[in-house]
Amino acid sequence: MAKPEPWYIHAGLYLVIIILALILIKVAIIDPKAEVEIRQYYTKEAHLRMDNLKQGEILWRAKFGKFTGNLDSLVQFIKTDPSVDSAIHSFDTLSNRPTNPFVPLSSGSFTPESLYFSPRTHQRFLLSVDTATAADTVIDRRGKITRIDTTTTMGNLYMIEDPDGHGTIGSTTDEALKNTASWQ
Repeated sequence: MAKPEPWYIHAGLYLVIIILALILIKVAIIDPKAEVEIRQYYTKEAHLRMDNLKQGEILWRAKFGKFTGNLDSLVQFIKTDPSVDSAIHSFDTLSNRPTNPFVPLSSGSFTPESLYFSPRTHQRFLLSVDTATAADTVIDRRGKITRIDTTTTMGNLYMIEDPDGHGTIGSTTDEALKNTASWQ
């Protein structure tokens, strides 16, 4: 008759099985869930910051008649311009609701300094405007070309792009996408 194995060998094997099961649960369920939550946070935060940049561009155009392609100038404008401060702190006369165009970030408040960088990698947002050149030929009454006038216009369209790939707002080529976010 065979001698039974000692109880501590079975206890050790059961302990190894339990430890491996816990590691599998952590790797297969808990870690991916946390990764998805982190990715969702960064995506939401990037969208909020880009929406605030869009509102800044809209206020810039209302004041200067064109969009800007300079992120530093835009953020400085949002921080210091009295018309922006007026838009932030005023109320709609009919509904008595605030007219603040800027949305609070995930931290709960709006800070203009946050508009420089993407939340995940802290790279600067990419801001660009269109440049269009139109040429016009001036011909005298004899049919000779007297001169060629060229006109260059900038700032009719803009595009804000997240360097981390969380989307874009606007387009430098399509008027229909002027203030449209790619995730909407």
